Amino acid sequence: MGMMIDGVWHRDDPAPNADGRYRRPVSPVRNWVTADGSAGPSGASGYRAEPDRYHLVIAEVCPWAHRAWIVRKLKGLEELVPMSVVAPRRSEQGWIFDAHASRYRDPILGASALHELYAKGTSGYTGRVTVPILWDRKTGALVNNESSEIIRMFNTAFDGITGNKIDLYPRELQEQIDAVNARTFSGLNNGVYRAGFARTQEAYEEAVEAVFETLDFLETRLATRRYLVGNVPTEADWRVFPTLARFDVAYVGAFRCDVRRLVDYPNLWGYTRDLYQQPGVSETVVPELYKRGYYSISAERNPLGIIPKGPIIDFSTPHDRARLGG
Repeated sequence: MGMMIDGVWHRDDPAPNADGRYRRPVSPVRNWVTADGSAGPSGASGYRAEPDRYHLVIAEVCPWAHRAWIVRKLKGLEELVPMSVVAPRRSEQGWIFDAHASRYRDPILGASALHELYAKGTSGYTGRVTVPILWDRKTGALVNNESSEIIRMFNTAFDGITGNKIDLYPRELQEQIDAVNARTFSGLNNGVYRAGFARTQEAYEEAVEAVFETLDFLETRLATRRYLVGNVPTEADWRVFPTLARFDVAYVGAFRCDVRRLVDYPNLWGYTRDLYQQPGVSETVVPELYKRGYYSISAERNPLGIIPKGPIIDFSTPHDRARLGG
């Protein structure tokens, strides 16, 4: 995967953890865009919400970037916060752009690789070069590369400009949302990666058991409620949906999360289709790219780079989730 050290790209990964367990690195760029430009709960400074100032960079394959893409759409920020997309493949340069494909060009610097934006946008950066990132065109700075914080900014910072009052993190539900988020992040969102990148049998089994314990928890919770918290979709739903959308086409096979499939969970499968069928969300779901990305050549997981034909997943089939209210 490569990383940057003191602002310089290194294509070689550091040595794996001795115990074989995958540990997700902390995203280090944590400034906030706020309505008045005041500092947010993390980072060193705040940035004022303004039209045509900020730019979102995502990868369609990446579930962390997917949540930012969805919230940008739900909050009506598509014209206010332009978005660009890295190519659906990596090279020795990490995430790359493709100047020959209009969808995958970099409109910010005309860069060929994402690490060039990191080098330009934050001095002496050390860490992984990940998506999503939020870029400030006005100052040429990388504002934030933590998806959970970017979606919180999108939820409120621009409301005074757009008039969009959808609230994905309402005050009265925040404690419940935070509790669900903590469980789904550890056991599922990050859990599938802990399983897929495990280097020992023990580390793999520990991770995969947590994945299915979390899926069982969600299945039970969704038996009596349409959404995870409250009567309408909230941040908790949009954080878990990208992982569910990739589960059967990618994580079951490529990451060996094969105890059960998503379609084996009646409530979860209906819930996933319900979220997919919310206005605008289907446009963000690209299963064929997920397969190409997760089954790309990997010495540990897929040395021949063979991409499976299946499974065929139809998220558009009817569901009966409305019977639970909401």
